[in-house]
Amino acid sequence: MSSGTARVRDRVALHRQVVAVTDGDTGPSGGAGGPPRARRRRPDLLPYLLVAPLAVFILGLAIVPALSTLGQAFFRVNQLDPPTRFTGLGNFRTLAADPVIRASIANTALYVVVGVTLATVLGILFAVTLQHRFRGRAVLIAAMILPWALPGVVEGIVWAGIWDANSGLLNSVLSSTGLVDAYHVFLGPHRLLTIVLIELVQVWQITPLSALLVLAALQNIPGEIYESSQLDGCSSWGTFRRMTLPLARPGIAIAMVQALIATLNVFDQPYVLNGAAQTATSVTMQTYFVSFQNLDFGAGYALSLAITVVTLLASFVLVRVVYRSVEF
Repeated sequence: MSSGTARVRDRVALHRQVVAVTDGDTGPSGGAGGPPRARRRRPDLLPYLLVAPLAVFILGLAIVPALSTLGQAFFRVNQLDPPTRFTGLGNFRTLAADPVIRASIANTALYVVVGVTLATVLGILFAVTLQHRFRGRAVLIAAMILPWALPGVVEGIVWAGIWDANSGLLNSVLSSTGLVDAYHVFLGPHRLLTIVLIELVQVWQITPLSALLVLAALQNIPGEIYESSQLDGCSSWGTFRRMTLPLARPGIAIAMVQALIATLNVFDQPYVLNGAAQTATSVTMQTYFVSFQNLDFGAGYALSLAITVVTLLASFVLVRVVYRSVEF
């Protein structure tokens, strides 16, 4: 009996050792009874293989041209006056001394102020309206997305029929209602009015995306918060100012950043509605004129680099000022 019991104990001990080794419960030397050690698993390369084509595409489409622009911005590149020569900051000094470029910078600043302000305010109003469910809400959202889906050139052509001085819809309405005696030229003579009217076209395009971004943030706010505010006797304006706006700041920040990027790089609407007139040219338009009309590609690279740096810095500052993480 003693020898049989001993054999059973040996088999049980051996079985435990096998189970311990199989489960990874081994000591530093690989024996049983030591502290647990995680099993080494072979890395799964499939996710990396699936992402690799997209990464290569982004690298070739965005990063390589960006690095090329970064290098060429410090060279004098003119196809009519070869060869390419290193100028350091010469292109930037030339652009800073050009009054046309300075005027386009001022115009772009006005585009940004008007566009970001209107797109953010209207986006918040539309989002708060669409936050509540009502009949026809889905149809209204679909119709609101249409301006955002249209190309900027198409929108410029459509709105040209509104601002046109000879047969525009605005002049027709004002004349038929007796508000004006004759048709007026809205685009061109007055710089501020021209920029505001052109930027209204871009606001019409970018506001739907701002509204959707803010609406997504509003949908994440629990309904219990609004019920508690009603029980506490808070007014609708107080609830909106003290609860809705603070809790929707992440979505508002993203909406403002996309509006900032769009207005800093505005091109289609001013070019279609006002052409090359200096009263409303943007910096992006000047990049096109300098590069492809004057064939001064070095200055065009430098101007593109300056726009990129300003866009990154302005977006970073805007996110730091507006964005606040929210936890419920």
